[in-house]
Amino acid sequence: MTDEIAATDTSMILKRRFKTLNALLIRELMVRFGHNNIGFLWLVGEPLILTVGVMIVWSFIYGRENHGVPILPLVLTGYSMLTVWRHMVSRFVHCFRHNSGLFFHRRIRPFDMLVARGLLELVGTLIAFFVAYIPLALLEVIAPVHDYLIMLTAWFLMCAFTFGVGLIIASLTEMSETLERFVQPVMYLLLPLTGSFYMVAWLPSTAQKVVLWSPLVHASEMFRGGYFGATVPTTWDASYL
Repeated sequence: MTDEIAATDTSMILKRRFKTLNALLIRELMVRFGHNNIGFLWLVGEPLILTVGVMIVWSFIYGRENHGVPILPLVLTGYSMLTVWRHMVSRFVHCFRHNSGLFFHRRIRPFDMLVARGLLELVGTLIAFFVAYIPLALLEVIAPVHDYLIMLTAWFLMCAFTFGVGLIIASLTEMSETLERFVQPVMYLLLPLTGSFYMVAWLPSTAQKVVLWSPLVHASEMFRGGYFGATVPTTWDASYL
């Protein structure tokens, strides 16, 4: 009897949490995109515009390949991971301050707001990847994904890591106004450690050891490993990530 009551209570709590997150997701979409133009489709459109734009520019600069790796999928995989990293962390800056009015509602916790924002970035950038990938694959402009399991596992590990960093950023920026000014400069300085612009195999052995200290590089390499398969050498460790 006690176990049944506990199970019922747990089920009710989970339903309430789901309803709260659903309401926060809808509110976040409305605040960010409203009803104008294409509305919430900008959630996919923003990262898609950046990725497609960079794909075009890199194609003019490098041609079809760079170090034997096709340019279009190289950019598509690299910038998709970079976008979720930058967007999710940026959205967590002053998250509590901007949504302080919501704490009037008893069911809403600070953590709920962070989860809602994280989910939006996770889903939006992943959809943007497939919106760009599917037409190119159908037109045989790029090769199909080799292993979806590895690729999507890398994606969710990357999102989990980024969410963890975002939690730290959200806390620090609430405690100090000054720290907010360092977030974007540090994000730019960390670009070489994201693995978005290169493959680890292209680097000298000494540089490889340095960049592989970065979990972001493991995420990018694993994501590309799932996409390219054995045709392109990748270096990653899922347990380290």
